[in-house]
Amino acid sequence: MLTSFFRSGDAIRSRRISDIVLSGTLDVPAPSAAVLADWQTETATRLALEPGDVEAMHLPRTQVRWPDYKRCMQAVSDWLRALGLSAALEDSHMALMACRGARYHHDGEQYGGAAFCNLFLSEDKGLDLLFPSTGQRIALKRGTALVFDPVQPHGVVLRGRDNFSAADFAPDQDFTQIFLTWELPIEDTGISNALKIVFDIDRSTSLQIDDEQVCLNGSRASVCPESGRWLRVD
Repeated sequence: MLTSFFRSGDAIRSRRISDIVLSGTLDVPAPSAAVLADWQTETATRLALEPGDVEAMHLPRTQVRWPDYKRCMQAVSDWLRALGLSAALEDSHMALMACRGARYHHDGEQYGGAAFCNLFLSEDKGLDLLFPSTGQRIALKRGTALVFDPVQPHGVVLRGRDNFSAADFAPDQDFTQIFLTWELPIEDTGISNALKIVFDIDRSTSLQIDDEQVCLNGSRASVCPESGRWLRVD
């Protein structure tokens, strides 16, 4: 029994964790050479990305230097509109992110009240987004778009691999993926219906806790960063 407890206004609510992943491949422009150079410099110097790291990039600089990013925004908006979800995008927070693979994790201690919408901007580098609990695997390339429940364990691994291992990411090979991400409100009716979220499944526990968390059979849970398996926190 897995339950996500998330903050809703001043209260903590409980909900089901969705195993649904909406995905598509959108027609988005390739970043310019100048933007690619900016990203390479930022990930190598300011972020100093190590295997498994997922870090925020400087979005305003990209917006100024890559006017075509607006076409990415429009492509995502059109895709979500076709899914009946465009209203959720209007008030959502957007960020530019970078990862060099990603250790398995769940985001239920910070983003239990959100669904993630991601648009990948880098070319195919032989990496997959893998949801180990369900076996769903999505190849990451320019134009890959996703909407999913971030509380569902997920990681970015080499294609064909199931476990995350830092040793797979050779330092002389470019495994960096850049992507735009939006936090869509999980309580939006369109989002909750699309992901088949069921709310308030454990009202009594919701009244007793003060912070966002995920519980497995009544105990706080974490995720093994290598295998993606759920673990009970002692």
